[in-house]
Amino acid sequence: MLRNRSFGAVWAAQVLTQAAGRMFQVGAVWWLVGFAGGARRGLESGLFLTVSTLPAVALAPLVARVVARHAHRRVLSASAGVAGAVAAATAVWAYAASLPMAAVYAAALALASCQAVFDPCLTTSVPELVEDADIEAATGFELSTQSLAGLAGGLLGPLVVDAWGLPGVVAGCAGAYLAASALVASARFAYGPATVVARSDEPGDPAEEAVPERRTLRAVLAGLPFIRSVLVCFAAANVFTTAIYVVMPLYTRSVLHSGGPTVASFEAALGVGTLVGSFTGGRLPGRPTDVGAACLALTAAALALPGLVAGHATAIGSLVVVGWCVGVIGVRFVALFQRLVPAADKPGFFAVMQALLGATFPLSSLVFGALGDDLSARVLCLVQGVGLAPVALTLWWLRARDGREPAAPARPAREALVVTGDAS
Repeated sequence: MLRNRSFGAVWAAQVLTQAAGRMFQVGAVWWLVGFAGGARRGLESGLFLTVSTLPAVALAPLVARVVARHAHRRVLSASAGVAGAVAAATAVWAYAASLPMAAVYAAALALASCQAVFDPCLTTSVPELVEDADIEAATGFELSTQSLAGLAGGLLGPLVVDAWGLPGVVAGCAGAYLAASALVASARFAYGPATVVARSDEPGDPAEEAVPERRTLRAVLAGLPFIRSVLVCFAAANVFTTAIYVVMPLYTRSVLHSGGPTVASFEAALGVGTLVGSFTGGRLPGRPTDVGAACLALTAAALALPGLVAGHATAIGSLVVVGWCVGVIGVRFVALFQRLVPAADKPGFFAVMQALLGATFPLSSLVFGALGDDLSARVLCLVQGVGLAPVALTLWWLRARDGREPAAPARPAREALVVTGDAS
């Protein structure tokens, strides 16, 4: 951060965009559950979260092409700028008149679409912003930023809704997105899309080496069978872990009979746990699959505990543990992916990763939202814990069946020179 101002600027932009997106999601869900929702509050909030997560899945092929073909600085700045314009227009409308529900869903869809471009592009850009030796540290910083942004956005969302309603949330998002766009535009990326020329064995006779052809998304995953299996496990885990964003507001309202500050405290607990996990995950001993399986098992127990012992303190402690496990898993596995996935495949891979992990979020939001109208929030907590336990066993079995962790490929000697590219 101190020796790389461009990485610092992009990091700050990441905080702003992800905090804005989280603030809008959490604030809108609390607005639906606590103020504007009808008799089917659970279903309405689940539908809202579904709309907010569909773009990451539906747009994955398009996002991969955009990230692969255009300078990453421009993609990041443009996506944040468009999100800022959408949020500003929505805020003006919300202050002028009461927003119809369709407009809230449309705004969520537009902002999520911009974020679906920004996030994988940022992950792909890490090697362009830092030296090779700093990739793992930068990855930890990037993932911890998601925790920091989730903490800030999740804490502010319900509080702003209680104080200024949905218009205040949307106006805050607009300012954050526009500031992020300006920060990225001011950053300097070390390398852009480039033509690579290899050093020839004969002095004075450089031979052109074609840039590796980028493969289709299906081919990317087909060439990474172990990683593909791990991603499927995490996608299954997301069915139960992401349901927490529906269950928490319902738990607050129906079990604790509390308001926005309680929802904010739950979001803060989850964010603090994830932040700590992101910074400590790289220091844990053991192979990623062993650590991941243990963290999923611990997450299952933590998710079920508030269903067995109702209370504010119990929920806070459980969410800190859940967040810590999520942070640890994220750092260990994304760092592994950064090392194992070929550079030419990274744009497609990270788009696929986001789509695959996000594909279960709409399903989870709809199912748990609909169930929340008929079952108590305590029962939903138990369903989350029981459902996640087999996934933890599957990840452990995957490691035992494979018998070995894929080793990071040896770093090739720096024999190539970048001769063209976007130095900005």
